[in-house]
Amino acid sequence: MAEFDYIIVGAGSAGCLLANRLSANPDHRVLLIEAGGKDNWFWIKIPVGYLFTIANPRTDWCFNTEPDPGLAGRSIIYARGRVVGGCSSINAMIHMRGQASDYELWAKATGDERWLWGGPHRPGETLAIYKGLENYFGGADDWHGEDGEIRVERPRVRWKILDAWQAAAAEFGITPIDEFNRGDNSGSAYFHVNQRRGRRWSMADAFLHPVSHRPNLTVYTQTQALKLLMDDEVRDDQRRGAWTTAQHHVTGVRLLKDGQIVDVRARREVILSAGAIGSPQLMQVSGLGPAELLNQHQVPVAVDLPGVGENLQDHLQLRMVYRIRGARTVNTLYRNWITRAGMGIQYLLLRSGPMTMPPSTLGAFAKSDPALASPDLEWHVQPLSLPKFGEPLHPFGAITPSVCNLRPSSRGHVRIADADPLSKPKIFCNYLSTEDDCEIAVRGLRMTRQIMAAPTLTRYSPEEFLPGPQLESDEDLLQAARELGTTIFHPVGTCAMGAFDSHGSPRSPTTVLDTDFRVFRVAGLRVVDASAMPTITSGNTNAPVMLIAERAARAILK
Repeated sequence: MAEFDYIIVGAGSAGCLLANRLSANPDHRVLLIEAGGKDNWFWIKIPVGYLFTIANPRTDWCFNTEPDPGLAGRSIIYARGRVVGGCSSINAMIHMRGQASDYELWAKATGDERWLWGGPHRPGETLAIYKGLENYFGGADDWHGEDGEIRVERPRVRWKILDAWQAAAAEFGITPIDEFNRGDNSGSAYFHVNQRRGRRWSMADAFLHPVSHRPNLTVYTQTQALKLLMDDEVRDDQRRGAWTTAQHHVTGVRLLKDGQIVDVRARREVILSAGAIGSPQLMQVSGLGPAELLNQHQVPVAVDLPGVGENLQDHLQLRMVYRIRGARTVNTLYRNWITRAGMGIQYLLLRSGPMTMPPSTLGAFAKSDPALASPDLEWHVQPLSLPKFGEPLHPFGAITPSVCNLRPSSRGHVRIADADPLSKPKIFCNYLSTEDDCEIAVRGLRMTRQIMAAPTLTRYSPEEFLPGPQLESDEDLLQAARELGTTIFHPVGTCAMGAFDSHGSPRSPTTVLDTDFRVFRVAGLRVVDASAMPTITSGNTNAPVMLIAERAARAILK
């Protein structure tokens, strides 16, 4: 049995950072395990390559959700990265920290004030960690750092129609701002992106590839974790720094590598960084999860952990489509082979233009209710339109202003389908299952219509194509939300951090981890990825995952 000090399951965003930090000490032998392959496919590095990496088994787990009543009974594609770099190799590249109010919710849920945003004379470490991780194009200032590994740049293409949309949003009261990521995102701006000179800058580029030469770091690709290996008895020395009530000690991982079953042993810890879908699935098939679920599938219960796989949260985007005239869009450019060739030449020569474009270019944040302390709605505005992901663009000029509820109250779950670790889990998002979420969805659609009706956009003759101007009542718009809504691929919360009482028991049934990411009643195991979030952040979730990973690395090394 091969032995390592630390075994990290999942070479996604968090796993790459952890491998970097833990292997910095040459005395630590570190193993990083990735079910997918290497990230050397050229479409990964070209920003518009997400069109070819999502729903492609070469780079994506190709999950589908269970039919959802909140989506009019539909099942939808649920992309998760299955390649070195994980989701950061196939995502939208948008660098979004969330808002200070998000971390106030984390501090409240966990009882740990270190999660607060922080700043001069204010408690909290979050802003300081974000600054330390950044290599920001504008250099260091009060909000940004320049010595970190995560490259953050301006987008390398602008669109006349998006500038006009931003002006229209200003007429509606959403003011243009320099950037997001300063704690309160109220306003509109072009998104900053994780790119370097027009190429995707994944977390593998940032953290893994620069240290891949280290002799104490081993990376297994095309290797799937099948089961966590555990000892039934926990010695006192194994409890140190872990749970005094630990029932089992994780000693290693069973793998499927090169068609063979292989066991690897962890002298110190196993760290799950397989994501909000993969981490709870592996725990459940290993006997860590809700006892009722495990018994249903004849999985021996090691520790009854009711929160594993529960508390699933995601951002549901409502995609409205408007025909426009008199301005370029991706739809109009792509129809002509000459302009398509021009886009390719522009990218090859200048690393600029539409091929550097993330899926969404312009963003806006606003409150659905003026009484709220911070924005709860976000728009991703795209200079293109298509019926649904993976289908051809519409044959007319169009834009897609998608609106989403940043703080949904609906909760779903991830559960194994059977005891086979190679079976895909059942993902039930349970979108629009609360009255609040339904009301905010309708309000978001109405606010989008008001922006599109602003005088600034009149010259482009916007015409609502989806859901259609004939839908006017709240009931009609809610049904449209159910039929149009789709994920922005931000699943979180399925192994959530939480607070514990004086006896060491979780205060909430959904709590699985403490704020050092240790699994309740299990020694030698941590979960470090988006599943640790108690509540979803405002916007894209890759940057908050890096915050979690950095905090975890410090806790492990301490």
